[in-house]
Amino acid sequence: MSELEQRLAEIERLGLGRRFRLVSGPQGPHVVLEGKPVLLLCSNNYLGLADHPKVREAAAEAAMQWGVGAGASRLVSGTMTIHRRLEERLAAFEGSEACLLFGSGYLANLGVIGALAGPGDTIFSDALNHASIIDGCRASRAEVVVYRHCDCDHLERCLRRDADRTGSGRRVVVTDSVFSMDGDVAPLAQIVELARTYDARVIVDEAHATGALGEGGRGAIAQAGLQGEVDVLIGTLGKALGSYGAYACASEQMVRYLVNAARPLIFSTAPSPPSVGGALAALDLLEEGPERVERLHEAAHALRGGLAQEGFAVEQSDMHIVPLVVGESRAAVGLCEAALGHGVFAQAIRPPTVPAGTSRLRLATMATHTTVELRQAAQALGAAARELGLDPRALGSERAGSEPLSPGSGAGPTGSGASPADPGSRSAPKPRLARVA
Repeated sequence: MSELEQRLAEIERLGLGRRFRLVSGPQGPHVVLEGKPVLLLCSNNYLGLADHPKVREAAAEAAMQWGVGAGASRLVSGTMTIHRRLEERLAAFEGSEACLLFGSGYLANLGVIGALAGPGDTIFSDALNHASIIDGCRASRAEVVVYRHCDCDHLERCLRRDADRTGSGRRVVVTDSVFSMDGDVAPLAQIVELARTYDARVIVDEAHATGALGEGGRGAIAQAGLQGEVDVLIGTLGKALGSYGAYACASEQMVRYLVNAARPLIFSTAPSPPSVGGALAALDLLEEGPERVERLHEAAHALRGGLAQEGFAVEQSDMHIVPLVVGESRAAVGLCEAALGHGVFAQAIRPPTVPAGTSRLRLATMATHTTVELRQAAQALGAAARELGLDPRALGSERAGSEPLSPGSGAGPTGSGASPADPGSRSAPKPRLARVA
């Protein structure tokens, strides 16, 4: 058996094997999955704009006017007028001075983090940050302090310890605003206040908040009244805005610096004109119809209420990401397959995406889901769980615990309580995460 065969066998033994599932047709509330019609309950197409006719038409028109590909990096000949138009629109939407497009959210996080921290500097990163943030921290070669999830007391201790050191370099705090696997919201106001106190820059990734939180879908930063208070806001075009790509909003000075220092921007082909054109149309639709955000919240309430009726331990809130934490990887995969048998596609999420022992179905609503079909989906998930001998009362968000909440309770979108990284000791600068108590 070759080394790769051994590695693949070990992955399968641990119940962590992965494969692609083929979807026929566009991303909508219903899709054909490997020949079977199902309700899609795990897409990030939160506002249902990925298959909106106006978004499709705009992407096609952009391809006809500017071509399919940009042909070069942004700093060579790849920056087109359509790129500048979207950057200006996004800056106005986010209430910032300037904006810079990237090819993807992953590239944006790698580029921004690497530009603002390096050897001799310290990054403070939430324990449940997205993999792209983690990899950006690693690639920067800065020291990385992982603070407990949404724990500002722990963050302050870490910042104070670093400030007391002699010769410490730059400090950067980086966090998701909405955490993609739990749907909880970072305490942004406290983080910004601590950053001011300890002379640290703040980077916030709004990937799962743009289009879903705040007035008109402007995100968690706007919802917290912090527009202009964060050094860099990173957003995505590939979720609520239904396209592909990402952006960084910041001051004009910061954007000029990123143009010169963000390596993934400098050394990647510019975003394709069709994706930019589609995003422009999606932004138009969001600004013209902010009620789409309310419909997303209503869909979240409907799903959560239906799950509570089935006995699942879910919190009642308007957050569009709903974790059903199962625990063991194979059990999560089994529940996913059983749900498919009932016509619901909710992908199983396993390590390393989530901590060991917290494998789950990560449910996500769309503004285009109806209340009836979401209630039916909840019933299907309840039936699937019981077929496997699983008690719905033991499945749900970790923070909700084993006690189901009745529909209409007032619990808000706060921390999920997912296990943070184990605290340890600071290491010398190297491309890995150091952990501090």
